Amino acid sequence: MRQGGLLSPFTSTGGPMANGAVDRTGTDWEQRYRRTVITSDTVTTAAVAAGIGNFFGVRDAADWHDKWVILACGTEVLVLGALAVSRSWSPAVLGQGAEEFRRLGRSLFMATVVLALGGIALTSRNIKLWIFVAIPAIAVVTMIARYSLRVRLHRQRKRGRCLRPVLAAGSPDTVSDLIARTRRFPHLGWRVDAVCLTGGRGPGGDQLDGVPVVGPLADVADHVHRHGYRVVAVTPDPHWSPHRLQRLAWNLEGSDAEMVVAPVLMEVAGPRLHVDAVLGIPLLRVSMPAFTGGRRAVKEVVDRVGAALLLVALAPLMVLVALLVLADSRGGVLYRQRRVGKDGREFTIVKFRTMVAGAEGARAALADRNEGAGLLFKLRRDPRVTRVGAVLRRYSVDELPQLFNVLTGSMSLVGPRPPLPEESAAYGPDIRRRLLVKPGLTGLWQISGRSDLPWEEAVRLDLRYVEDWSLALDTVILWKTLRAVLLGQGAY
Repeated sequence: MRQGGLLSPFTSTGGPMANGAVDRTGTDWEQRYRRTVITSDTVTTAAVAAGIGNFFGVRDAADWHDKWVILACGTEVLVLGALAVSRSWSPAVLGQGAEEFRRLGRSLFMATVVLALGGIALTSRNIKLWIFVAIPAIAVVTMIARYSLRVRLHRQRKRGRCLRPVLAAGSPDTVSDLIARTRRFPHLGWRVDAVCLTGGRGPGGDQLDGVPVVGPLADVADHVHRHGYRVVAVTPDPHWSPHRLQRLAWNLEGSDAEMVVAPVLMEVAGPRLHVDAVLGIPLLRVSMPAFTGGRRAVKEVVDRVGAALLLVALAPLMVLVALLVLADSRGGVLYRQRRVGKDGREFTIVKFRTMVAGAEGARAALADRNEGAGLLFKLRRDPRVTRVGAVLRRYSVDELPQLFNVLTGSMSLVGPRPPLPEESAAYGPDIRRRLLVKPGLTGLWQISGRSDLPWEEAVRLDLRYVEDWSLALDTVILWKTLRAVLLGQGAY
C-alpha cells in the first residue's frame, strides 16, 4: 500500500509477484527516499548556518548583525547548489557504498572553495568563520543525518523492504552467484525477481534458486518493458557479444531500468576502474593498485596521528583492563606473538593476554577440536581463555595494544589481518598478495563477520582491500568497525 510522508520510504514493502512481475507500488520508495535526503540536507544546512550566525551575531552584534543573514543564506545556496552539481542526490548512490559520502565531501569542498573566492573578491573579514567553522559543522551534521537515514533504510532492507527489483541475465552459474550475494547482503538493496537464461530454462526447470526463469536472454528488454524491473544485471555468458550488449542497451531506452554489466574482473572495483573511449571503442581500463604515492603518505600520517590520539584517549581504559587481567589469572598483562607484515617481514604483535599461562603448549591437544576455517585455529569455547579474556575478545578490547604497532609503523589502522608465520608459509601466490600492504588493526574482515567468516571469504575480502584500497574505503571501514565491536559480532 502506498504511503506518503517524509519517512514513508522506510515503510514501503514491495516484492516480487507471480512469474517474476514487479509490484510497482513497492518501487516508489526510491523517489520518496531521495526527497527525504534532500529535505534532510536542506534542513540541517539551514539549522547549522542559522545557529552559527545567531551565536556569533549576539557576541559581535555591531559588526555582524546586518551581514550574518546574507552569509547564512549564501552558504545554504552554495552547499545545496554544490550537492546538486555533484549529483549527490542521485538514487544510484543513495543508501549504499562509500560513493554517497565521497560525493557529499566533494560538494562541501567545492562550496568551501567558492565561498573563499567570494570572500576574497568582496574583502569580507567574516568569511573565515564560515570557511573554518560553518562548512565543517555542516559537513559533520549532514553526514550524521545521512548515515542515520541509511541505517534505517538498511534495517528495512533486511526485512525485505525497500529493495530494487532486479532481472538477472547470464549463465546459470553466474546468475546463481548473483542471487546468493544479494540474499547474503540485503543492505545493498537488490532483490533478484526474475532470471533470463540461454534457452529460457534453468538446470532445474522454470526456476533457479527459487527465482522464476521468465525466458531466454534474447527477451530481456521485452520483460523489462512489460514488468518494470529497476535493474538489469548482465552476468557473463557466451551469448553476450558486444553487438548484443549494445542492442540490449538501445532496447532498454525509455524504461526506468538501470543496466549493470558484470566485468570478467569481478573483484576489481572502485577507483581502479575507468571507462575510456579509444579509437571509438569503449574500453574498461584497470589501473595498477596504489602501493606508494601521495595517498599512501596521507594514510601513513593518519595512522600515526590516529594511533597516538587513540592511545591518549584510551589510556584510562587500558590501565583498567591491565589491572583486571592481572587480577583474573596468573601471568603477564601483555601477550606477544610473531606475525607477518608488509612484504613478508616479521614483527611482534602486542595484545592484552586473554588466555591462561602456557596456552600455546596446550594447543596441540586441542587440534582435533579446531573450528577455524582454512589455515586458522579457532574454538568458540576455548578452555584456555580466561573469564576476563572472553569479555575482552568479544569486544576486541584485547587488541588495543596493537595501537603501539600502528604507532611504530609495523601495522596500519586499516588493512588485511596479520597472519602467523606458519599461515604465511602455506600461502599460494594469490593469497600472498595480502602481504603487499601493511596488516591492519581492523579491515573488511572485521566488519563482515570476523571469526564467523569462511576462510575463502576472509581471503577474498583481504584481496579486495589490497586491490581497491582508497582513503574513502578506510573511512567507511573505521566507521563500521565501531558498530561491529560494540555488537561483538563474530568474535570469540
